[in-house]
Amino acid sequence: MDDQYEALSLSAYAAGAARTDRGVDGQSLAFPLLGLFGETGSLLSELKKKQRDKAASRAYADAVADELGDVLWYLASIANRGGISLNAVAAHVVRNDAEWAGVEIPDLTFETLQPHNIPRTGQAQPDFETTLLALADEVGGLVRAHREGEIQHGGATLALPLSRIFKLLLRASREAGMTLESAAIKNLYKTQDRWPDERRYPAAFDEGCDEDEQLPRQMTIDIFEKKVGGYPFVFQRCNELFIGDRLTDNSHEPDDYRFHDVFHFAFVAILSWSPVIRSLLRLKRKSLPKTDETEDGARAILIEEGISTWVFGQAAPLQLFEGMNPGQMPIGILKQVRQFASGYEPQVCPLWLWEEALLQGYAAFRFLKTHRRGRVIVDFNNRQLRIEPLP
Repeated sequence: MDDQYEALSLSAYAAGAARTDRGVDGQSLAFPLLGLFGETGSLLSELKKKQRDKAASRAYADAVADELGDVLWYLASIANRGGISLNAVAAHVVRNDAEWAGVEIPDLTFETLQPHNIPRTGQAQPDFETTLLALADEVGGLVRAHREGEIQHGGATLALPLSRIFKLLLRASREAGMTLESAAIKNLYKTQDRWPDERRYPAAFDEGCDEDEQLPRQMTIDIFEKKVGGYPFVFQRCNELFIGDRLTDNSHEPDDYRFHDVFHFAFVAILSWSPVIRSLLRLKRKSLPKTDETEDGARAILIEEGISTWVFGQAAPLQLFEGMNPGQMPIGILKQVRQFASGYEPQVCPLWLWEEALLQGYAAFRFLKTHRRGRVIVDFNNRQLRIEPLP
């Protein structure tokens, strides 16, 4: 085993999970119980998809690890909110106590519970389905007990069902050909990727390039609508020069997508990335032929335009993200956006950074949609896209 490996303890995982529990409903058990119920259903859904279409499930192992980690996170959240130590829950399983004692085992690790000798077959064992159904039954019973007011804070009525669920998670992970520790580590990475303890902004992708090949760190663009021949078009002006083509919605139904370039400017301000704006401003990295061909080329431009178009379709039924605060954007949207960017520079951007770019871009878009004109200010040094009335 790698000398750098350090076994993950139950206490360390519980502490990491607690830091990302935003307490949207205070310390009620209702939210994590709903989450536990939902993620258990998602785990069963992955199994169903695997059985229905065996050839299309190459990502099955990753999906199962994701779902197991999510179930474990909600289990840890319920324990924390319910005054139960996750370590004590696991210790109960280790000791196989007849009654709840609430006694921890110091420094108990996942590896102690489940040694790393699980065969990597790539296929779940036949009993996996039975175990998941038993897991669903236990989770359903816990939800029902909470609904009927049978759960006592810090008591055996909560701790014992959690112990049974935890034991089933250990069994399910083994039958899926992975350790629960690996799912826990992946889950901690995912939650930090989405809700980090500290937001550290990465350097610009073109840091170190010639200044003439860098995206602007500061930039002001006037965006306004103007009728030409009776039809409305959007124009963009920077340093008294018009940039890009005059834009329409390119849609049968008007939706103001003509203002969408503001999304690209948000990518510049927050991510230091936009093949579209590089092309508009003639800032392609010609001194790096391979970068010029790939990162700044036509395919990268199409990918960025695809991200903008796809997110717009997701944003429309969500009131264009109005009233949405950082940390609230659906994680599925952010994961899909990063998947679009796979193989290109911004694939390394954390989910929270993508969220900042989208929220700031859509705030500017809503302003333009209302006022039909505005002055957009790109401020990469402060990772901000601001918009103000255009004189």
